[in-house]
This record gives sequence, C-alpha cells and structure tokens, in this order.
Amino acid sequence: MNRHNNRGNSSNSPKDNTRYNQLQTIFEYLQKNVATASMIADATGISQKNICRYKRDLEKAGRLWETEKKACKKTGFKAYYLTTDPLNLY
Repeated sequence: MNRHNNRGNSSNSPKDNTRYNQLQTIFEYLQKNVATASMIADATGISQKNICRYKRDLEKAGRLWETEKKACKKTGFKAYYLTTDPLNLY
C-alpha cells in the first residue's frame, strides 16, 4: 500500500502549469508591448491580481522594468507602463 501523498509536490500539477503558462504569456506580451497591468489583463485575459503577483516575481528576477508613469489607456488613471524588453526602457 502506497501511503505517500504527492499532491502539491509535483512540478506538473495543473496549478503549476497554469502559473507557468500565465507567467510566460505576460513575459512574451511585454516583449512586444509596453503596457500597464490593466492593459495586459485586457489583452491576455489574465486577472489583474495575478499580473501584479507575476510582476513582482519578474522584477525580483531582473526581467521586468517600469518605463514611465502616465495615464493608462484603459483606465485613464496614472499607472506604470511595464516591459520585459530592456531596449524599451525610456
């Protein structure tokens, strides 16, 4: 009888795959676009809360930068525009 419970420990769990896929989608979108979190959510369908979480992870990894703070094209509120392409900095 196998008593080991591997739930949550597998790197191939659906939750891990969703997280990786969303992170990859955001990263690739920001390679070609400079956008706010609201604009990314609108373009990709990923919730803004998740985008904020992934933003932090990418910043810590040195793979995402804020370019400027100005009115968001989607909300009209001031927000930071983001990029994962270092050539898009300022």
